[in-house]
Amino acid sequence: MVLGAQTAKALGSLRLHTVGDLMTFQPRRYFLGTQTTNLAEVVPGEDVAVVARVARQEIRTNRDGHSKRLEVLLTDGNGRLNVTFFARRAHLADYWARQLSMGVKGIFVGKVGEFNGQLQMTHPNFVMLDGDGNIVGAADEKKASMVTHVNRSGLVGIYPATSRIPTWSVGEYANFVLDGLAGMPDPMPEALRLELELPELSTAYQQIHRPVDARDPDLGMERLKLDEVLALQVTMARRRREAITRVAPVLASRADGLLAAFDTRLPYQLTDSQQRVGAEINADLRCETPMQRLLQGEVGSGKTIVALRAMLTAVDSGHQAVLLAPTEVLATQHHSSIIEMLGDLGQGRVLGAPESATEVVLLTGSMTATQRRERLAKVASGEAGIIVGTHAVLGSTVHFASLGLVVVDEQHRFGVEQRAILTDRHTLAPHQLVLTATPIPRSIAMTVFGDLEVSILDQLPAGRQEVQTSVVHTGTHPGWLERAWQRIREEVAAGHQVFIVAPRIDADDDGAGLASVVELHTRLSQGPLRGLRTGLLHGRLPVEEKDATMAAFVAGYLDVLVSTTVIEVGVDVPNATMMVIMDADRFGISQLHQLRGRIGRGQYPGVCLLVTAVEPGSVAAGRLSAVAATRDGFALAELDLAQRREGDVLGSSQAGGRSTLRLLRVTDDANLIAMARQIAERIVDDTDPDVRAWCDDMVTRTLRMADAEWMERG
Repeated sequence: MVLGAQTAKALGSLRLHTVGDLMTFQPRRYFLGTQTTNLAEVVPGEDVAVVARVARQEIRTNRDGHSKRLEVLLTDGNGRLNVTFFARRAHLADYWARQLSMGVKGIFVGKVGEFNGQLQMTHPNFVMLDGDGNIVGAADEKKASMVTHVNRSGLVGIYPATSRIPTWSVGEYANFVLDGLAGMPDPMPEALRLELELPELSTAYQQIHRPVDARDPDLGMERLKLDEVLALQVTMARRRREAITRVAPVLASRADGLLAAFDTRLPYQLTDSQQRVGAEINADLRCETPMQRLLQGEVGSGKTIVALRAMLTAVDSGHQAVLLAPTEVLATQHHSSIIEMLGDLGQGRVLGAPESATEVVLLTGSMTATQRRERLAKVASGEAGIIVGTHAVLGSTVHFASLGLVVVDEQHRFGVEQRAILTDRHTLAPHQLVLTATPIPRSIAMTVFGDLEVSILDQLPAGRQEVQTSVVHTGTHPGWLERAWQRIREEVAAGHQVFIVAPRIDADDDGAGLASVVELHTRLSQGPLRGLRTGLLHGRLPVEEKDATMAAFVAGYLDVLVSTTVIEVGVDVPNATMMVIMDADRFGISQLHQLRGRIGRGQYPGVCLLVTAVEPGSVAAGRLSAVAATRDGFALAELDLAQRREGDVLGSSQAGGRSTLRLLRVTDDANLIAMARQIAERIVDDTDPDVRAWCDDMVTRTLRMADAEWMERG
């Protein structure tokens, strides 16, 4: 079978690029020859594939006296669905009528509408099936003779599909590939497969695409899921083994060192959680094996201070520390906050600075050539003990005197290969501390961060203020939005600042009808917020403009900042007490929690308004209500995980995209993940040539899928 470019592109829209992709593409559901779709569950406005019987059909002549239409009534035995076909050529109506009478039932794919209070489909694509599930008729007269069946058993699979690739075409391609894979050797070592009581891979494919009974798909999918998670866990286990073989510098603070001086100046007491995690990190830093630790904590839990204390320990030991941030805005913010926290301890060798002081430099892509030369010289000489930067730190022209610690903020924004640039170029392997403010359920941490030990900051420092969160339903209460603008004026009048967040930059972006920051900034600054000092911030602005706008807001020169989600992480404005999130239903639960964490960071309580036009009783409204009901990020992360693909939970855009986890659902498969990790630990050191070759192949395939958001996105 040779596929044309259009067909290949259409399959690509389903993320089907290879034979392996197709074989692991499981039907959404299966039905027997006696089953039909419950039409009572069909919702107007949705694209659906329904299985129903033809109860009645009639050809009518249109008003022009020439063209015809075929009116069909579908039924599941109780409910009804009207279907209409318009024939520009009269013989087509006769053809469709014959096809619809060929089988005992059909699969009809299209968008459901509503007409006169009744469900309606216009021109759905369809195939008619006999009692054995064979296709005996089709809407397309050119393809009717080419398509033979959906499945060769009594079970028919309904695959996820698009308007360009109907479900029966996916089934046809799957059956063709299955025929070509007959006799395929199983790559999994036979002894391991028998130990785990798994079917052969070719059998698993047959069970999914040509099931004989209702148990087959689950049995086949168990094998494919284990293959998927084993590939990931073996890769993680290999990485842990490699880390053990490398030697790291031993880092320890001194009684007369920089960390001791910093601690004596702290104006507050570290939380018990910060002290516990600090002790875990210190124990790792004292070892010759490189630390690989993930520090996750609630928004505002004090991760930065924990990371800074670890960096000061590196400087005390005669080494350097790097803090890697995903954006220039965040890197600049980190640099400023570290300078502020250290005071003269971060001024380096200037007159009057303590003897133990070090210099803190910022490396970003927007530096001038002169700035870059000066700062690179300080990094190379060791004069700069702490380096804060973006991807610019990864450049080949950046040379460290002695790098001892790498801190990565918001780790899912960086690929494994990018982090390896810093850790692999040194004789002594730097320790790694990875920070994330996205609360991660244990099942995800075990899967996606399997190469890292995990520490959790589960306390908020004293003084963190409450943030009252409310959902503003503009559809049912349009006047509430005007009240929100009034509330902003009240907050500003009280001397506070406000964030307004929108999901897109301008009206030309995808998402017609959604608020854009450009339009919103113009409308509000000339209307409801006229007279207030409003700023605009989004990712397409020049770096200098973004930095200047953010600096002006932090310094209090702006009252209101209208922004996209570039302010999602790291931005610290203690005077910001209010946030309005437009079209809040377009954001994920964890992202909303992150955004809300930008307010209430000072001495004043905060107000967060989630503005939405969705129906109050909808699923989307339920998500917003959940965010409004709690500030427990870990509880929200579990809910987010239950409602979304785990690959999306950690992603920077929280959108789809190719992922190493195609089949696994970590909420449902936690036991399988744990078992796979145990197996991986056992087989990664196996000397059997077949086992080693299989492990090598799995690691190669996993790494081949790597990109800038590999594995961290799940």
